[in-house]
Amino acid sequence: MTEPAEQQGSTGSTVVRRSTPEELEALPLVAPSSAGLREVVRRRYLLRMLVRNTIQSRYQGTVLGWVWSYIQPAIRFCLFYFLFQVMIGRGGDEMENFAVHLFSGMVIVHFFTETFNGGTQSLIQNRSLITKLPVPREMFPVSRMLVAAWHTVPMLLILVFVCVLLGWRPDLVGLAAAILGVLLTALLGLSLGLVFSVANVFMRDFGKVAQTLTQFVTFSVPMMYPFTMVQDRFGEPIASYYLFNPMAEAVLLIQRGFWTGTTTDPSATEAVHLPDHLFTRGLIMTGIAMVCVVLAQRLFARLESRVPERL
Repeated sequence: MTEPAEQQGSTGSTVVRRSTPEELEALPLVAPSSAGLREVVRRRYLLRMLVRNTIQSRYQGTVLGWVWSYIQPAIRFCLFYFLFQVMIGRGGDEMENFAVHLFSGMVIVHFFTETFNGGTQSLIQNRSLITKLPVPREMFPVSRMLVAAWHTVPMLLILVFVCVLLGWRPDLVGLAAAILGVLLTALLGLSLGLVFSVANVFMRDFGKVAQTLTQFVTFSVPMMYPFTMVQDRFGEPIASYYLFNPMAEAVLLIQRGFWTGTTTDPSATEAVHLPDHLFTRGLIMTGIAMVCVVLAQRLFARLESRVPERL
């Protein structure tokens, strides 16, 4: 489409003509908005619109719509319950309610992988908006984190429902641990999403790298196996290094909030199956994750001016 341009006629009247394609190509791209995450918060109405459109596009053409967000995780929980507790026999006296142990970890892992992978692809998938609108480009990875959170809420509600059926006894420390685990996951996923989103514009291999890394996350956290197995198989020194993984810490935090409260003796379960200083270590890692978000945003701001031309 050509833009109209004004030109002064010989009689003093204004003549409107159409710009040529060559003139349009010579125009500069939209100037980037580099105000960072604060500008994203200031333009939250645009953020809400972007999140809503992303969610609607995922369920476009379906009859049940957002109900699938509840059906799929519910079926997944039933499958894992049948496989691990009925078929394999996990969840006895030594590992009570193992299906809850597994599913609570799955909630956090799903939130992280959706945030990380979605954030990595966010700039490329919104190239038409980036090259035309002067919006803060950090908005796209942030919107993917919020979309991931929206899809994680049904899994969390199903987890709470199952825990209540099993006699869940929540406590303030456990709820604070679960909230801390979710916050740690959000900050970590957002920082990686910011870095990988802009890196993926310059080299598309980073999208494949992100997918590969998220595959390792599933097996590098105490979800399908208890943390005590790491201690028993590899000893205390290796187990201490294992806890440097922030996603393992996030999974243990949410298990402290939900799984331990469904067991017969929550205090004994925590003492046996969870490491010491869990909450303190979670606070430290959350602080580090906040610093990572700041550093990731600065790197993003340095490179974003070259994003439109690479897209």
